[in-house]
Amino acid sequence: MLKIDSPLTPIEEIKWPLLKEKGLRLFIKREDISHPYISGNKWRKLKYHLLEADKLGKNTLVTYGGAFSNHILATAAAGAKYGFRTYGFIRGERVENTVLQLSELFGMELHFVSRTDYKEKGQLFQKHFGLNQNVYEIPEGGGGDLGEKGVAEMLVDIKDFKCNHLFTSVGTGSTLKGIIRGIENQSLSIKAHGIVVLKGAEEMANEYHSFDSNLYRLHFNFHRGGYAKSDSELTAFIKSFASKTGILLDQVYEGKMLIGILSLAEQNYFKPGESILAIHNGGVIGLTGLMDKK
Repeated sequence: MLKIDSPLTPIEEIKWPLLKEKGLRLFIKREDISHPYISGNKWRKLKYHLLEADKLGKNTLVTYGGAFSNHILATAAAGAKYGFRTYGFIRGERVENTVLQLSELFGMELHFVSRTDYKEKGQLFQKHFGLNQNVYEIPEGGGGDLGEKGVAEMLVDIKDFKCNHLFTSVGTGSTLKGIIRGIENQSLSIKAHGIVVLKGAEEMANEYHSFDSNLYRLHFNFHRGGYAKSDSELTAFIKSFASKTGILLDQVYEGKMLIGILSLAEQNYFKPGESILAIHNGGVIGLTGLMDKK
């Protein structure tokens, strides 16, 4: 039977002039250092998918992602670590980059598909794997009930940590859902916040109607042009943050989350004396995409 130990990740306080000026404290839970390649929310979301695949006797993991997908790399590394073959459907034309090269080093077989075909994942799976009983399918991003269950477990780590607000970046939305579930499970007095990195994703709010609206808030104003879009201000912030804290942020998720938190602080969204905990969900390998553009 497969056994996966939970990572022990520290919480670090961030010193920043604006925070001191506003009477706030900001902490970061370093999920990014849980594993070099299966880090952050990817480790959490994959855990129960891997356990389920093992329970069902599957030997191959199949999943989906873009050319710079942290999830693709994490699945490849997790498959290698825990004894599964891995296969990834990659959205778009064939490219080469560090994320995909590392995924192949971990043994993942990559299959590039058109953006049109990628939208029909059920058809893709049936065409390539049909009734193959050895295959376990993991949703894009590692979400679903099992992914959210893994994220919810993280709240056990912080049940005794005193904070008023808990932030995460939001792509597919499963990490925030798992956090809200964890808050409910632990009966914590914390408000969850999601910094949405997708442009025009306001309809995503409909996916959260089953949760108590007092437990969370989605923020749609910090996408900086859309998913995987970056600009000189964001790049400068990532460099400044790294040089002053020793913590790397990626330009797709975590950089936007931290800018969002500091912007809200500037706008006096928080009350003086409040504490904020941000979840660093990893993904710093995505910085290679930013460097490749130079």
